[in-house]
This record gives sequence, C-alpha cells and structure tokens, in this order.
Amino acid sequence: MPKRLLLLATMTAAIVATTDAALAGPLSDAATKAEQQATSGDATGARETLRQAVSDFSQTLPFAIGKAVFVTAEPAGYAMYEPKADPTFKAGEAIVSYVEPVGLTWKEASVKGKIQTRFTVDFDILNPKGEILASQKAFGDFTFTGYLRNQEIYSTLTIDVTGAPAGDYVLRFHFNDINSGKSATVDQPFKIAAQ
Repeated sequence: MPKRLLLLATMTAAIVATTDAALAGPLSDAATKAEQQATSGDATGARETLRQAVSDFSQTLPFAIGKAVFVTAEPAGYAMYEPKADPTFKAGEAIVSYVEPVGLTWKEASVKGKIQTRFTVDFDILNPKGEILASQKAFGDFTFTGYLRNQEIYSTLTIDVTGAPAGDYVLRFHFNDINSGKSATVDQPFKIAAQ
C-alpha cells in the first residue's frame, strides 16, 4: 500500500478507535473498502473512499480548536509552519498564531455542486487576573468553498501589541462557526519581554 494511503488508513483506524460503536461502523467499513481498493491497485479510489468517510465523520464532531500555536512567520500551508520556541515576544514584535478549527459545519454554496464553510474570529487580550485589556469582534473572517468538506483548514492570525508594557498576558481567540452558530475558544498565554 502506498505510504500516503497507509497514513490515511492509519488515521481512519485511529478515529475509529476513539469513537463509540455507532459511529465506528461507517469508518471501519470505509477503511476495509479502501484497503481492498488499494490491494487491487485502485489507489485513487482508496484515497477517495477514506477522504469521503473522514469528511462525513467530521460532521459529527463538536466544533472545537484542534491546534493553536505561536509561529515564527506566516505558514506556507496546512501544518506547514515553524513553531515559536517559547511564547515570549520582544516589544513591538508581531504575535502570529496558527490555529486549526475542527468540526466546522458545511452548507451548499451559491456555486452549484460546491459546499461552503465560514467562520469569524474575535480576540481578547487578558492580564493574569483575567481582566480584558483589549478586544476586537470579527477580527478575522474566513470562507472556504469546495467540492468536499475539507479538514485541512487553518487560520493565521496576527496581533500587534506595540506599546503594551512588559509582562504576562493571555491571547484568547473566539472562533464562531457561522453555519451552526456555535463557538469555540482557545487561550494562548504569552509574555512581552522587558526592553
């Protein structure tokens, strides 16, 4: 089996292992079918079977944040980033976050045959006591349109805290799934170093 298909089959098996029996059936069936397709030489069919199964399964997941990390620069793509070694920033340094939402809701797009998801992002900056020092609603607005419920979705969020005094803070992002009305929150503690 090609390495990419083996990875997809392994991912599907891991998802199956963490779900309850009612949801595991379709994923397990898809993994079995994909293995048969791959063994018979139909790598494209196997990949599509797994991709569709994971796409369908994603609609059963609660809306949440799968990953949120500070990065050194704008990512080149999904999972193509360099994490910042520690969450300490110099005065005037931009704070760049890479965030992966999961469980987004998709609906039919205005383009026939395509589907679409959309989410907005609000942010708060808090002090260690939990007091909000700054905030902005709809800081980010992201729309993804395609033929499949793509799971490789991320957002890059850049915050400018120029002029903030040295100290400890928390950056809190609120992701708002427009299609479902659900929200998910993630906190990223950080520090601004003394000059």
